[in-house]
Amino acid sequence: MDFKATGKFEVNIIPQADREIPMLSRMTIDKIFKGDLEGISQGQMLSAKTSNPKSAGYVAIERVEGVLQGKKGSFILQHSATMKKGVPSLTILVVPDSGTDDLVGLSGVFSITVTDGKHFYDFNYSLP
Repeated sequence: MDFKATGKFEVNIIPQADREIPMLSRMTIDKIFKGDLEGISQGQMLSAKTSNPKSAGYVAIERVEGVLQGKKGSFILQHSATMKKGVPSLTILVVPDSGTDDLVGLSGVFSITVTDGKHFYDFNYSLP
C-alpha cells in the first residue's frame, strides 16, 4: 500500500576533522523528526566543494528510528545530491530491506524542503 507522511525536523551537522583532504569534508548528522514520523536519526555525510561556490555534491547514509504513522521500527535512508551553479538535485531513497519491526518491507522516496531556515519532509512510502 502507498502512503504519504509529512512533518518537520531539526538537524545538527557536526564536521569531523580526522583527516584533511582538499575540497572534501566528512560530517555526522543527527536529526529529530516531528509529524507523521516521530523519531531520531544518526548518519554520516561526505561532501565536495568545487571552484564554483554554487556547485557542490554530497552523499549520506542515515539510520532512522521511531514511529511512522503508528508503525514502530527503523530504516536506512541513502542521500545523493548535487548543486550545479545553484540548481539543486537531491534523491533520498529507503535502502531496500533495511526496515525493521513494523517497518519490514518499507520502500520509498524521502524529500526535503527548507523554508525560512526550517526543514520539512515529505515521505512517499509503501509497506506490504
